[in-house]
Amino acid sequence: MKVDSQETTRLAETDKRSYAAPALEKGLDILEMLCASDHPLSQKEIAQHLGRSVGEIYRMLTCLIERNYVTQVDDNSYGITTKLFELSHINPPTQRLLIEAAPIMQHLATELDQSCHLTVLSKGKQVVLHKVDTPSGMGFSVRAGAELDLLFSASGRVLLAFQDEETRKLRIEEALQRRPLQADPQIHRILDSIRISGFESVPSVQVRGLYAVSFPILDTQGRAIAALTVPYAERIDQSHRKTIPEVTDALRAATRTLTSRIGSCVVGLKLS
Repeated sequence: MKVDSQETTRLAETDKRSYAAPALEKGLDILEMLCASDHPLSQKEIAQHLGRSVGEIYRMLTCLIERNYVTQVDDNSYGITTKLFELSHINPPTQRLLIEAAPIMQHLATELDQSCHLTVLSKGKQVVLHKVDTPSGMGFSVRAGAELDLLFSASGRVLLAFQDEETRKLRIEEALQRRPLQADPQIHRILDSIRISGFESVPSVQVRGLYAVSFPILDTQGRAIAALTVPYAERIDQSHRKTIPEVTDALRAATRTLTSRIGSCVVGLKLS
């Protein structure tokens, strides 16, 4: 039986409304606003930004304070607590990735005498989930929790390259909203090339003298859930320093091991 398209649309909209949760949405709006702000906000500021009444905001804030998501900084200012950060680190998929990655990354850093870091996508940017410093104490590294650009870094392009077309397009749009000047008409060609190669290995366009090598950690559908990267800084005082091809081989082996240990198949990962 053929269903009228207008009726189908009406039923879909009705179904969507029936599952709406206005109170939850208000609470999430407050959390997102406080997370994005670099200073505490008053009830009035929150209400104005969200188009809500002060009374609505007060009830939501009271609940969020009781659940320890928000703290009252002074008489009328509110800020975010560390609870969301804590929850993100006990989330099973993230925790499993960290547990499996840590010893592999430690071994990789020791083998190469180079730092390495693990990044994940986060709405137009990437976040450093874990890092291991250069064992000898001299080299380049990034801090855990740092937010990195997507389009200007090897790890960011690797994360984008191994996504489905729709996700890739969305993430690029989000990245350009943050950094409009990073627009590149050749970006899809570049990402397709990375996907064919299986990894990215290029001189850094952000730090002079640095060379970045990055491989994806893939799920069962061949999509990147993380990128493992070595920011290679050549030590000219070391007679037996590793070469970039040696770094690439070691990183390839590490990502293959990590991909297999988190229960994924090595789909799309070029291992030779």
